[in-house]
Amino acid sequence: MNMAFLPISKEDMKERGIEQLDFVFVIGDAYVDHPSFGHAIISRVLEANGYTVGIISQPDWKDDESINVLGEPRLAFLVMGGNMDSMVNHYYVSKKRRDSDAYTPGGVIGKRPDHAVVAYCNLIRRTNKTKPIIIGGIEASLRRMAHYDYWSNSFKRSILLDSQANLLTYGMGEKCIVQIADALASGMDVTDITYIPGTVFKTKNIELAYDPIILPSYDAMKEDKLEYANSFRVQSENTDPFNGKTLVEPYPNGVYVVQNPPQEPLTRQEMDDVYDLPYERTYHPSYEALGGIPAIQEVQFSLASCRGCFGACSFCAITFHQGRIIQSRSHESIINEAKKIIDMPNFKGYIHDVGGPTANFYHPSCKKQLKSGVCKHKQCLFPHPCKNLNVDHKDYLSLLRKLRELPKVKKVFVRSGIRFDYIMEDKDDTFFKELVKYHISGQLKVAPEHISDKVLSYMGKPQNCVYESFITKYKKLNEKEGKNQFVVPYLMSSHPGSDMTEAVKLAEYLRDIGYNPQQVQDFYPTPSTMSTVMYYTGVDPRTMKPVYVPKNPHEKAMQRALMQYRNPANYDLVKEALHIAGREDLIGFGKECLIKPRQFKYEKNYGGKGNGKSKDSRKDAPGKNFAGKDNRGGKNSVNNKNARDAKGQTGNARNGKVQSGNSRNGKVQSGNVHNGKSGRKSSKRR
Repeated sequence: MNMAFLPISKEDMKERGIEQLDFVFVIGDAYVDHPSFGHAIISRVLEANGYTVGIISQPDWKDDESINVLGEPRLAFLVMGGNMDSMVNHYYVSKKRRDSDAYTPGGVIGKRPDHAVVAYCNLIRRTNKTKPIIIGGIEASLRRMAHYDYWSNSFKRSILLDSQANLLTYGMGEKCIVQIADALASGMDVTDITYIPGTVFKTKNIELAYDPIILPSYDAMKEDKLEYANSFRVQSENTDPFNGKTLVEPYPNGVYVVQNPPQEPLTRQEMDDVYDLPYERTYHPSYEALGGIPAIQEVQFSLASCRGCFGACSFCAITFHQGRIIQSRSHESIINEAKKIIDMPNFKGYIHDVGGPTANFYHPSCKKQLKSGVCKHKQCLFPHPCKNLNVDHKDYLSLLRKLRELPKVKKVFVRSGIRFDYIMEDKDDTFFKELVKYHISGQLKVAPEHISDKVLSYMGKPQNCVYESFITKYKKLNEKEGKNQFVVPYLMSSHPGSDMTEAVKLAEYLRDIGYNPQQVQDFYPTPSTMSTVMYYTGVDPRTMKPVYVPKNPHEKAMQRALMQYRNPANYDLVKEALHIAGREDLIGFGKECLIKPRQFKYEKNYGGKGNGKSKDSRKDAPGKNFAGKDNRGGKNSVNNKNARDAKGQTGNARNGKVQSGNSRNGKVQSGNVHNGKSGRKSSKRR
């Protein structure tokens, strides 16, 4: 028993003199009391407001008694699938099972069910028919309305209906959960809690929805994909707490799912209060004998400075989860947390990260946002930076300087994602210069994602010329500092809009810069992203115009192989792709060619013969290609050693980032910005 952690057993409750807990929190991750984990934030916030909370971590969903180990709560069960969507946690984009889980003791896979939120709620309902169930976190948040489910290739209802829960909180849930707790504690029935921003409820009385927008019905969207594209466009225009409307989604039998407008962003003082709570900053000691929790390694010495993102990448769900308005902590709060890190016995002098979904977004993108919200029909950076964009790195730079000066700190790294287009808009180069001089560990990871402007437009990313300008400037600054630091570009294959012609252009770009990626990120259609809607519907919801979508497994394998065309194992796939694209000119002996004719092999650099399969952590799926054929299966200024893991969402439970399966945020989104780090095992992309 450890009094510093929240109760996980009846013995813990007895030691604390608790006969009945106010809330029992059922979570899909191991219990880690660190602000990078959504369950830690939510439970500590409730505790700070006078409520008792117990944790049931990864219960056996096949054993009804596993949910009763803490008894029945006085007010409600809370359920969260984990810091990332349980399906992203379990499966590669190829739908093959992963072999480890960073959020489970010892990294063991299989300790949580697929669709964990639904499974845990059903487990509760088997033994407790009446106690309220409140769901939240990344899995619930991004499935709050009808959505496409990639893993079953089906159009699913709101998770609120499938889970049998009473209420859903979306986004970062600190305010919501306290308001819900206070309402329940006052004796209010959960069915009457219909007024709290940032919540979703179900009802047969549409009068409970204040001034709503009626979305297409579930049946209409299931019948016609264009109806879903229209619905998603409306949803994406109502993610702001100041101008977002109540949304109503009709279902059969007179049922309505009602989404209230988002919660207002936390003030700086509220953010500070959340992060100043008495976290133990590590996993529960009961896990030590099981090998600990791998996810803690990435976030243990990192600092979350902000939340929210106005970057609006189409494949990322942060807008749907955290919103576009940046919320940041004070320097004092962050420095105080840094001092706690410094005092940890295993601190070696390195602060691994200071950031959020995007590290260099430390303040709102323009002055009007905190009063009137973000623009409904315009983005801050796409397709071009807004004329009202407030580009200023001074405050963030000042924070980094203060952290560098702390005793025992050798180095402060920035790894959580830098928006290079935002840096290029800054007329003052001071931040860029100091980033290069002090805050890079030999290589800077950035996310151009592609080089084709056509594909980039679907991704919501800046044109390639912006990235090229950034690289040129980065090299010059390194030369001035006498440094030889690399850039690692995150690139994505098979995103909607990427046909074989565009994929070949990307391969040519990799040839020209001498970059040989060791891993490739295939587009991962995770719930509630603009790109996933494109993938499912075949149209761009922003314009309702058709978009090419590579879905055939063999075609996707070819697009991946083109990014690793130097690998002999990919020879057949690359050759076929070049024929399809009409680019036989790239097969030959010239320096512009990607591959040589078949009789010439190059095992010299790779040590093996080609077998026609794309070497990727996700294996090629069998079957026929789109043409009906059998599916057969360098050094440079860009170091490829650390290409990211395919895990994506990073998200996190009721707080947290979202990171869609494609987010390369290394943070694991938990309610916090950094959370995600661990989740993906790598770093983020912005």
